[in-house]
Amino acid sequence: RSSASDPPDARLPMRYIVLAAHIAAIHALILNPGLCPRGTPVALVRTTSHPVVTGMAIRRAHAQMQLALPAEGYEGAVAAGAKKSANSASKIFALGIMSGAHIGFGAFLMMSVGGSSPALAAANPGLQKIVLGAFGLPFGLMMTLVTGAELFTGNTALVTAAVIEGKADAGQLVKSWVASYAGNFVGSLALAALVFHGGTLALSAAPVTMATVKTSLSFKQAFIRGILCNWLVCMAVYMASMAKDLPGKIVAIWFPISAFVALSLEHSVANMFIIPLGIMSGASVTWKAFLLSNLLPVTLGNIVGGAGAVAAAYSYAYGKLGK
Repeated sequence: RSSASDPPDARLPMRYIVLAAHIAAIHALILNPGLCPRGTPVALVRTTSHPVVTGMAIRRAHAQMQLALPAEGYEGAVAAGAKKSANSASKIFALGIMSGAHIGFGAFLMMSVGGSSPALAAANPGLQKIVLGAFGLPFGLMMTLVTGAELFTGNTALVTAAVIEGKADAGQLVKSWVASYAGNFVGSLALAALVFHGGTLALSAAPVTMATVKTSLSFKQAFIRGILCNWLVCMAVYMASMAKDLPGKIVAIWFPISAFVALSLEHSVANMFIIPLGIMSGASVTWKAFLLSNLLPVTLGNIVGGAGAVAAAYSYAYGKLGK
């Protein structure tokens, strides 16, 4: 509020101050067209005495550009798969090591929080499952997707879609799957060793309990849980590829990943960390049981879930399989 004691320049009418602010905003949009989507008209309306910029049209168009439409999103996923398939085996392997560690960190947090809450599990098992799913593996996949690391389970959908659409060949598919799987195994196993020797879960029963439960499943159970798991994981990867900003990618990842954990489904790369850590921690589980009773059927199920329920399904909806 101005007063008679203020200097003359301080007693400017408020309407001139508001007008100057609007002019500055228009000037910023003109000099920086990237602040609004290309081709978006700047709507001007009349108020009582001067034009102002209405942000409604800009905000609406901007919101529409944050998420690709379904058909466009499928094309983007195919392009991402083709790009992945073009990488060298050594690069895929190196990025696979990083992704294995990322997923391992997610499982590490999962066991440290939800997995170390036996009282909650006894009193409210449903809530404990939500905590188990929400705090852990979602952030592992976030690190992988944001940094461009190579995750075998996601590649079963993206690279497969690229092959179906003729953007990659079978040899590139095999290269992608084998190199990323091997890298994921090395990264997960290395992180499990670091966590074990770090002793941060030494007082938790989670590693031993989870390793025992996972290797006690029948081949059929592990296979089917693998299908269902990677169906959700690849939906997270697929939807995240459609989101064009980081918050959108996080939302796309969070719900499917937390869901598969809460539903007790089986993810091969997460198990590459969880079960070896359990073995190192004293679980009565052999490496043979880990590889044959869990990792083999879960991996096969993950392939079916990613390649069939996601890649082939959406190719039928938007690609070659539906033509």
